[in-house]
Formats: sequence, C-alpha cells, structure tokens
Amino acid sequence: MTLGAERHLQQVPLDMAEPGAEPAVLRLRKAAGAFRTISEVADELHIPQHVLRFWETKFPQVKPLKRGGGRRYYRPDDISLLRRVSDLLYIQGYTIKGVQRLLREGGGRLADDIPPPTDAERAAAEAERQQAEPPQLTLLSPEPAPARRPTEAERLRAVLTHVLAELETLRAKLP
Repeated sequence: MTLGAERHLQQVPLDMAEPGAEPAVLRLRKAAGAFRTISEVADELHIPQHVLRFWETKFPQVKPLKRGGGRRYYRPDDISLLRRVSDLLYIQGYTIKGVQRLLREGGGRLADDIPPPTDAERAAAEAERQQAEPPQLTLLSPEPAPARRPTEAERLRAVLTHVLAELETLRAKLP
C-alpha cells in the first residue's frame, strides 16, 4: 500500500460492518472520498463491470482515472453520476438516449427533480431491453421454456419486499 492510500482507509469494527462478526477484529474500509476500482463500483451499484465500461462510451461525463495496465479508478462524482444513470435506466424507465438528452440539457449534470419518462420514452426503453435480450428458443420437447432471469430492479424489489414483511412481523410483536 502506498503512503498516499493510507489516508483514505479507516479501521472499522467488524460488528458494524458484518452481522455476527467479533467486535475485537478490525478491517480496513475506504473513506467516502477515496477513489474506487471498477470491481468496487460494480459491487456497490450491483452492475456488471462490462456495463460500466459500456456506459463510459455512452456518457462522456464519466471519466475514471486510468492507471498502468488500464486499471480504472472512479472518483466519488463518477460514482454518484453512475448511480443516478442506473436509477434513470433501470428504475425510472429512461433509454440511454433519454439519459444522454437529460445530461445535455443539464449541462453535463442530472437534476434531482427529473420528471418521469413519457409513455413513448418507456415504450422505447422496453423495446431497447427486448432488443438487448437474446431471443427465446422454442423447445420442441414438452418441457416448459426456462424462466427469464429477473432484472436487477426486480431482484432488489423482491429483497426489499421480503425485508419489509420481516419488519412488519417484528413490529406486530412489539407491545
């Protein structure tokens, strides 16, 4: 570890970061302002690394620092922009062209009060997703076709629904 990297690390008790861990053990965690690698950003945003590299080609505002060997280091501003792009694409229902338009109109920034996409924009986004997915093969056997993989938004929604149900169960047990 270089001398400069040390100031971006914090020691955090594991009991704060991982349930069930022993509190006496410490691990290192990067500070909020530290640069992140592509794998750290991909894990944090639940987006594959190849998608992040693709977005760099579509959104020139995302400019990670590239070091020797082509390693990418994302600034906190890059990560917040990527988080916002992810929300607009996967949750709000915008297309890539729609987000590019919003960035152009906002002078390279995305406003906090972006209205929901129009019906035409949502239809275009759905068509874009359909086009990106490989076509389903028709099976000649009587076996049902394999279920499609849920999108990240659907997976997160299911997790949150489960957590909400658990919280409501616990709340009902309170006096």
